[in-house]
Amino acid sequence: MRFRHPDGTLVHLAYCTNVHPAEDLDGVITQLQVYAAAVRERLGVPRLGVGLWLSSGVVARLVANPDDVRRLRRALDDLRLEVVTFNGFPYEGFHAETVKKRVYHPDWTTDARLHHTLDLARLLAELLPEDVQTGSVSTLPLAWRTPWSAERASQVASRLERLEQGLAQLAVRTGKEIRIGFEPEPGCVVENTAQAVRLLPGRTEHLGICLDTCHLAVAFETADAVAELSAAGLPVVKVQASCALQADQPARADQRRALAAFTEPRFLHQTREEGVEAGADDLSLALGGELPGIRPWRVHFHVPVHAEPAPPLRATQHVLIGALNALLGGSQALTSHVEVETYTWEVLPAAPTGAHELVGGIASELTWMRDLLIDLGLKEDT
Repeated sequence: MRFRHPDGTLVHLAYCTNVHPAEDLDGVITQLQVYAAAVRERLGVPRLGVGLWLSSGVVARLVANPDDVRRLRRALDDLRLEVVTFNGFPYEGFHAETVKKRVYHPDWTTDARLHHTLDLARLLAELLPEDVQTGSVSTLPLAWRTPWSAERASQVASRLERLEQGLAQLAVRTGKEIRIGFEPEPGCVVENTAQAVRLLPGRTEHLGICLDTCHLAVAFETADAVAELSAAGLPVVKVQASCALQADQPARADQRRALAAFTEPRFLHQTREEGVEAGADDLSLALGGELPGIRPWRVHFHVPVHAEPAPPLRATQHVLIGALNALLGGSQALTSHVEVETYTWEVLPAAPTGAHELVGGIASELTWMRDLLIDLGLKEDT
């Protein structure tokens, strides 16, 4: 869906397809047909934005076969879907039985991550709608925090220079600007705004931040992060609209029982306690005693943005709303790509049963987001 900011900026709203398992091109096209097209029909909109997640295998096939790129583009056009952003964080196997820390590999110390990201940028330049000149690709915040060293930092710096050079060459060749957004996440080398300012290159033409509002909440950061990033010359090239899980009194037995229902084996659910410097790398570890439980906890579990979880837990909608207000509620739009990223539907305690329920859930999230953007002063643009 498209919206127009009062300053004239075209703002795109999409949902991220990493919620759907697909490790080959046929699977990607099928998920667009079964889910994305049905969401668009449910919303009754002329076109729907999708933030594509493509596994490394699909990317390699597309790069090697222009006919397959044209096939994917035809499918998007036929289904009245548009792509202005890729989720380039997971490399492969995102719906494996166990993902956990595997999602951070390969990291930015490797050529594999550099080549994958540049390939995504090249593909996105070919898939962008004809009337859109700028695309975005989100990626991991350099690496998981351990192991880390001056040598690994130097390796990353070298690859980011090559990334910027490759994106500049792509812009000259295609006329399309593809920007990369590094996504701060708890437990990583860059897990919050202060680290992003210190460790990421500022004031470059094609590199910036993907601001995930669940991660922002887990770090107990606020919308003030937007001003800090702007002052450092780190543009928010993309927002991932998401909500974290919150327990206000995690020492209470009822809240611990409710939290335990969210422990699951696939994804990593970093947990932080307000005012406590050290965190737990997974919710099960927090419940096992790694956090004192005296003050509120926030959990890296992307819960649906439109609905609160069952009491006694709640979601961090207020952080999402505050961040979007800082980015889009003023006289100048500070981002143009907004992607709803609730990839955890399948592992929720009350997971949707079947495609129909999942389509309804995604459509409800996008309806809630559409209403929020309109409340912020944006107008739908058809």
